[in-house]
Amino acid sequence: MAVKIVFATGNQGKLREIQEIMADMDVEIISMKEAGISVDIVEDGTTFEENAMIKAKAIAEYTDAIVMADDSGLEIDYLNKEPGIYSARYLGEDTSYDIKNQALLDRMEGVPQEKRTARFVCAIAAVFPDGDVQVVRETMEGHIGYSIEGENGFGYDPIFYLEEYGCTSAAISPEEKNRISHRGKALKAMKNLLLSRAF
Repeated sequence: MAVKIVFATGNQGKLREIQEIMADMDVEIISMKEAGISVDIVEDGTTFEENAMIKAKAIAEYTDAIVMADDSGLEIDYLNKEPGIYSARYLGEDTSYDIKNQALLDRMEGVPQEKRTARFVCAIAAVFPDGDVQVVRETMEGHIGYSIEGENGFGYDPIFYLEEYGCTSAAISPEEKNRISHRGKALKAMKNLLLSRAF
């Protein structure tokens, strides 16, 4: 009997990534929508960890399943770590990522390579039925590229350049991305936590 995990996301791309990474565990991962949970959550934390915990605890009030929530985003060092925790809401929540990505490239125009350092951050919180809360945090380091490139991935992937691959994180295969990404590493850390609890 698979353990049910409700993941607090409405993002299908993110859910698919999570399901792929956790595929070798006996767990069934469903979105909050699939669990019949609809709740407006005010993410007013000041860190990725706080926002992940806020989301997970809010959803946990509506289910007996394990609840996981992530908060992830892009930190650009030259822009004082913007957009950071506001990554999803940068330039407005309904603004397309093509516009967001182009806006960031415009802000970085003329900035030399060595000052284009950036990272994706992912914090995942889990609330267990016994009330225990665990949080993990992982990153993927890279640079901001000079143009929008790549068809894989979503969000800011097309402007996030990975030196060792010579391309953006939207141009590598989903399997490779899951192996090296901030979310992939955070989910693996969370997977180890689940296994340590005898799942």
